[in-house]
Amino acid sequence: MDLWIQAMDQTLKGWYTERSPMWPGQAFSFKVKRTLLQKRSQYQNIEVFESTNHGKVLVLDGAIQFSEWDEASYQEMITFLPVNAHPRPRKVLVVGGGDGGVVRELAKHPDVEEVVQCEIDAEVIEACKTHVPSMGCGFTNPKLTLHTGDGAKFLEETQDKFDVIITDASDPIVNTDQEDGETKDGPAVSLFNEDYYVKMKNRLAEGGILCCQGESMWLHADLIVKLVGACRRSFPVVQYAYTSTPTYPSGQIGFILCSTNPATKFDEPVRVWSQQEATKMGLKYYNADIHRTAFTLPTFMRNKLDQAN
Repeated sequence: MDLWIQAMDQTLKGWYTERSPMWPGQAFSFKVKRTLLQKRSQYQNIEVFESTNHGKVLVLDGAIQFSEWDEASYQEMITFLPVNAHPRPRKVLVVGGGDGGVVRELAKHPDVEEVVQCEIDAEVIEACKTHVPSMGCGFTNPKLTLHTGDGAKFLEETQDKFDVIITDASDPIVNTDQEDGETKDGPAVSLFNEDYYVKMKNRLAEGGILCCQGESMWLHADLIVKLVGACRRSFPVVQYAYTSTPTYPSGQIGFILCSTNPATKFDEPVRVWSQQEATKMGLKYYNADIHRTAFTLPTFMRNKLDQAN
């Protein structure tokens, strides 16, 4: 059955169920209050619905991208893990991030003076601006210069240098048929290979740092090991961190962080906000203790990453 039709069927029955061969043998369901958007863009299927208990939800090609209920755990961590590991993150590039969450968080950081974003799908941006203003509000950031297009190509063409590059990408492989398990390369596939990390390195200023969506260690350990190994060939400091996001498969999503500065210690933030400061900034999840513990990995993942080369 066509993915788009099946997704609609699930919604009509009162539930949206995410199933994919990328996370076999499991599924996640939201009870749907009302559907806000269903459309096909040039790149992917886009769906936005309001759930009964977890706020609004964005789905791309059958994969849940966020729910308002727990999005802070992802958006804040992918933003502040790298930015608070850099002593002066004045200029930041965001590749992807079409929901607006990362640029929303960057607007809160007092040291960030300029944000450049390149998102491939303008219709995702418009969907979130229109239907999920809690996320799409990020595009009102006065520090932001927004481009639409392929992020890897943008890195090849721009002459700018950045203190921090954040890649907030969807999964590299997407599901085309939930029943038969058929898959295809998604719009973000070019952002999950060694060549892409080299392109990012070439656009980093001296002492620059990057952070990329790094998939789940429970489901995609082999891909993570491959990417970490590739990064170690180009960067003196490479680490994997993770956060707890209940609506993502296995309830966990990771980040690959790289630095051109051999002295970088990702697990010790260079800037620490008090609880009062964090609350005033509107932070819900991130704090210095969470930052540090994000790099504490279970034994099985430590062993796997020890083999990455």
